[in-house]
Amino acid sequence: MPDHTSATHLAHDTSLTELVQTLVGKFAALWWESDAGTPPLKPTYTRREQASREAHLDRFLDSLNSELKHPPQTPIERGATQERTLAAFDRFARSGLGWQERHMEMLLSRGLTEATVQFTQMARRFDPTVSGADIFQANRNAWTAHGLQLLLGMSVQLTPAIFAYSMLYPYSDNYLDDPTISAETKMAFNRRFSQRLAGEDVAPSNAHERNIWRLVGMIESQYERAGYPQVFESLLAIHRAQVKSVGLLRQDAAPYEVDVLGISFEKGGTSVLADGYLVAGSLSAAQREFMFGYGAFLQLVDDLQDVRQDRQDGLLTVFSQSAKRWTLDALTNRTFHFGDQVLQGLDGFDAPGLTPLKELMRDSTALLLVDAVGRANRLYSRRYRRELETYSPFRFSTLSKRRKKLGRQRVSLLRLIETFATPDDAASL
Repeated sequence: MPDHTSATHLAHDTSLTELVQTLVGKFAALWWESDAGTPPLKPTYTRREQASREAHLDRFLDSLNSELKHPPQTPIERGATQERTLAAFDRFARSGLGWQERHMEMLLSRGLTEATVQFTQMARRFDPTVSGADIFQANRNAWTAHGLQLLLGMSVQLTPAIFAYSMLYPYSDNYLDDPTISAETKMAFNRRFSQRLAGEDVAPSNAHERNIWRLVGMIESQYERAGYPQVFESLLAIHRAQVKSVGLLRQDAAPYEVDVLGISFEKGGTSVLADGYLVAGSLSAAQREFMFGYGAFLQLVDDLQDVRQDRQDGLLTVFSQSAKRWTLDALTNRTFHFGDQVLQGLDGFDAPGLTPLKELMRDSTALLLVDAVGRANRLYSRRYRRELETYSPFRFSTLSKRRKKLGRQRVSLLRLIETFATPDDAASL
């Protein structure tokens, strides 16, 4: 690489590094300023209303189970299965979740379903050995990217960059989390991965790295490095954050020994910031700030959902660290208020027809937090659990039972989604 290009890369990289640290500080300050009192959530549900909605949930799960028992074999059967599944989801979303026509129209007519089908099949094409759980994890990131496409006034489509980035971090995360791989090997991988993201000609050392290198190549096929330097700087930023997050595996760390909040915000914020750059190529200052804050908030939501497992594994988060000695009532309240402040940034996006998406983003994150309380019920006071349960369309005990059932069927559900696509649907990517 010519010296001039390297100098330009370093200059941009330094500016993005400084921006990330500025945003970490900004949102950490917002976190500490957020109220710890109970948030004014709505709507509330009586026990009778919850039981009625649970009946709709059971009917939806029964319909899925019926489809799983008889997967389609022909194009005509695939079309019929897809039509029945989407119709069942439509009924459940309206009756069980209370979604309106505008929400269903946004989800089912903007290309989101087609993009999900295409992603699942393309993942199988890329690596036939990839697990269903990894595809599900990667698809979650793709959904975030598609949401950003809509916010930015773009059409929903699965681009090479979105697919590659969404697949990239399940591969690298799983590699770094593998207990059979030595610390020295992981450190060497991190160095080579960083060099590859920076555009250096470094050879992969094994088949796993070859897949990761191929994914970076897919991003390079869409974005030329000299023309879109911040695309690749954002990838380096999330990589650095991932490496830093290894320091959160410190079960015996004393309070303030590790900057748990800062590392968590950097990891979550740079993840969605990279999504934004991979979607659009460039972002305004306001767009960068919202995406970073939204990513930081989503990281908190994930950490709260995983608090019991993180506590068991010795992974430090603001929730697992506090759960050793205190209930999580006040921290969860603070998270609600923090998220409300972050999501006010949605008002800065003014593409036509965004109101239903904004409503779903606000409502879904609130429900995810309420659900997290139900998952970790013993880490909350009884009064708080009872109060938060009134904001859930379903009783916590019901969700726990249905979640176990869905967990057992997750891979089968992904394979059902795959069958919706014809063999050539993903060939163009």
